[in-house]
Amino acid sequence: MNRMSPDKRRIGLVSDIRRNRFSYLILLPAAAYVIIFSYLSYPYIAIAFQRFDYRKSNIFQILFSGNWVGFKNFEFFFASQNASLVTYNTVYLNFLFILTGTVLAVLLALLLNELRSKWFTKISQSIMLFPNYISWIVVSYILLSLFSNEYGIVNRLMLSLGQAPKNWYTDASVWPGILVIVRLWKGAGMSAIIYLAAIAGIDSTMREAAEIDGANRFQITTRITLPLITPTIVIMTLLAIGRIMFGDFGMIYALIGDNGTLYRTTDIIDTYVFRALRQVGDPSQAMAISLFQSVIGFIMVFGSNALVRKLYPDGALY
Repeated sequence: MNRMSPDKRRIGLVSDIRRNRFSYLILLPAAAYVIIFSYLSYPYIAIAFQRFDYRKSNIFQILFSGNWVGFKNFEFFFASQNASLVTYNTVYLNFLFILTGTVLAVLLALLLNELRSKWFTKISQSIMLFPNYISWIVVSYILLSLFSNEYGIVNRLMLSLGQAPKNWYTDASVWPGILVIVRLWKGAGMSAIIYLAAIAGIDSTMREAAEIDGANRFQITTRITLPLITPTIVIMTLLAIGRIMFGDFGMIYALIGDNGTLYRTTDIIDTYVFRALRQVGDPSQAMAISLFQSVIGFIMVFGSNALVRKLYPDGALY
């Protein structure tokens, strides 16, 4: 097979940019963001293995400063007695978020796809998308209005039913469930839109042929729609697995804050490191933990993708 020469590829790229210059112009801000905050920041990973010096912020000063300390910065986290707890909480909570979020988002997409009223579909989508744009700080006050000791709606409802009120902000066992419910309420609608887009790309003739053969709507959904969007579900899940070691810091810290009584089930790596760095203030330790999270995430994505490629090749990322 003849391969295109580098000169011809270059000419082809230039001509494509000229033909689609407005599309490339739209792409430019996103590309600049990725280049600046992703690729150009890679050399700064070196501070994870150094004793950070605030007087040396230039990348060349950092790389050639000679302040190398090996893996000493990693000891800050791994030598802590809470390392295993926060690691478990991070993985466990993210596993719950991925599992429940994927199931609910796919279910919502399938149900919305079956609606025949366009105006009702649009209203439903708007209602589901609205929580996604509410900040976690606002959500924390919504939870406070629900679970407050004296004026919380839930405690008042329990009193009306003859049950004793409960101090929800001291019971760590209930908060994983609360966090999952809040996460679903806030994010499932946005995820469902992605799966709705995948459903919209399905050839309508397949559905029409199934209807002619006598298939009902449930059979069409389970035997045509769901299998055809499975690659999208798998890819979205693989991307989520890559972030399984990164907890949602904004969510956890806004809803839990510095409430030590709830740390047993809600404290994650990100919040633990944040609290520790408020006292220590060492960027090298923060970079070391972030590097640890990234390496584990890479291994998870690579391993999961290899497993999917073996069992379900159509759903693999690469």
